[in-house]
Amino acid sequence: MKAEERWQARFRAPRVTLPAWARLAPHRAVYRGNASGAWEIYAWDRFSGHTRQVTDRPRGTRRGAVDPRGRWIWWFADTDGDEHGTWMRQPFQGGPDVPVAVPPGHPCGLGLAADGTAAVGRSCRDGFEVLIARPDAEPVTLYRSDEYTAVTDMSLDGSLVAIVHGEHGDAVHPALRVLRADGRPVGDLHDGPGKGITSARFAPVQGDRRLLILHERRGRREPLVWDPTTGEQREIWLPVPGEISADWYGDGRALLIMHSHRGRSHLLRYDLAGGDLTPIESPHGVIHAAVPRPDGTIEYSWSSASHPPVIRSSNGQVVMSPGRAAPPSVPIEDLDVDGPGGRIHVLVSRPERVAPPYPALFLLHAGPDEQDDDSFQPHVAAWVDSGFAVIQVNHRGSSGYGSAWRDAIIGDVGHVELADVAAVRDSLVERGIADPDRLVVAGASWGGYLTLLALGSQPKAWAAGIAALPIADHAAAYEDEAETPRALHRALLGGSPAEVPERYAVASPISYAGMVEAPVMIIAGGENSGSPGRQVDGYVQALADQGRDVTLHRCDRGHGTRVVEERIQVMSASIDFAVRAISGRA
Repeated sequence: MKAEERWQARFRAPRVTLPAWARLAPHRAVYRGNASGAWEIYAWDRFSGHTRQVTDRPRGTRRGAVDPRGRWIWWFADTDGDEHGTWMRQPFQGGPDVPVAVPPGHPCGLGLAADGTAAVGRSCRDGFEVLIARPDAEPVTLYRSDEYTAVTDMSLDGSLVAIVHGEHGDAVHPALRVLRADGRPVGDLHDGPGKGITSARFAPVQGDRRLLILHERRGRREPLVWDPTTGEQREIWLPVPGEISADWYGDGRALLIMHSHRGRSHLLRYDLAGGDLTPIESPHGVIHAAVPRPDGTIEYSWSSASHPPVIRSSNGQVVMSPGRAAPPSVPIEDLDVDGPGGRIHVLVSRPERVAPPYPALFLLHAGPDEQDDDSFQPHVAAWVDSGFAVIQVNHRGSSGYGSAWRDAIIGDVGHVELADVAAVRDSLVERGIADPDRLVVAGASWGGYLTLLALGSQPKAWAAGIAALPIADHAAAYEDEAETPRALHRALLGGSPAEVPERYAVASPISYAGMVEAPVMIIAGGENSGSPGRQVDGYVQALADQGRDVTLHRCDRGHGTRVVEERIQVMSASIDFAVRAISGRA
């Protein structure tokens, strides 16, 4: 198989997410899959083995859920992938879609109860709102704020709603509040500056008020069980490295622990009664999601850089197979580089049948607080098949290395991350891995922003740059973006553009447009919540006014496409641009 056919086959291979099952009807589940050519919502009856496609939309569907009794599938109907729209319901067995009587907006969490009640979070220019939606009744506003708010869960009996909020002015480190469904307050949890509550889930048992929370009291995410009605707290300290996520077992007596360390994942069971911690065997690689089943087995979605994704069970079985598997790719290599803020974890994918030093693509992740790991990524494999070494840098601002590492960018976004990227770049050139004359920087979303900033602030370092859906002008983006990224902007930069204009200017690639020397490719989507079109157009015009070499590739999508063939088209254009750039033909 030719290299181009091989990497395109990875994109076209059918994939599915881990099925999420109804708590009180565990044979009914929903998942997302791309077999139709776009990512859509599917229903799966595990008794009969029957699956059906629930949604069928030109731009795909990002969000879906099933209620605890398995009667209704909820899915979010946005407009052309822009993440603005309304929730819909459809009977599990099929039937017409029923709009949920909640005003349109950007989604900010959803909680579903066994009696059909829902807690719906939304945002619009008027701020953030949580509404209680009941069948055959008008929705009622439960909570409203100008600051970041999102629903994290609703108790199984529908009596309590958990929300995270930034009333204290810091969306990066939100606090937690529990309200009764009639609006009466139950309890608040706020650990103070720099210590956020990142998750909260009610015990999956009728009448159980306990919440499983992830807190940051000791410099990383760790679990805590809290009863908001009594105030009782139980911190759970686990002697494992890295950061931790957790979920309930179905009886509420144990926790499924997943800890992430240096880009790999591991599973454990923690018994609340005795405190026993038991490892659960899983392959070396990344567990994308995991859930306990009623019989105590664990189902999880797993992949590695060299192995395509698969849905497995802890008993060794493959839970479901979407069809033909994607071609494998190369394994990933770990490196450590001493940087200005500490040791930086770097992941390197080397091309086969090519001798070093390689043309190297520095692929910067989104976020800002995401992380690169040892998972299967068709776009990384496509670059490797095209002869590039792919360098992924878990710079400061990345999650997975503690709260201090993640928060180090606050107040000076962009330049802190790029100082780490520069240290990695210099180290890989010195080691003979990367060719200094053939270095390309690329990324999407926040990674696209860092790409543009790198081209302007480090102009001699890069042969080319490829930025997808970037922020090019923070102040202009703030004017047009949705309320959640606005709240993130205020938290990261210490206020709005009117309050700290100099920070927005220093962090913005448009301030350095005149210093760009390398050819630039910008992939711009349609209107979306994370990378508004107007500020990208302004940056492109600024480059053109300076006589700079800029290629604008437009695609009709929001903040990240769900359509397989669109991803292939963008990938092909990106590879062609990079190859021409490093050969002097861009």
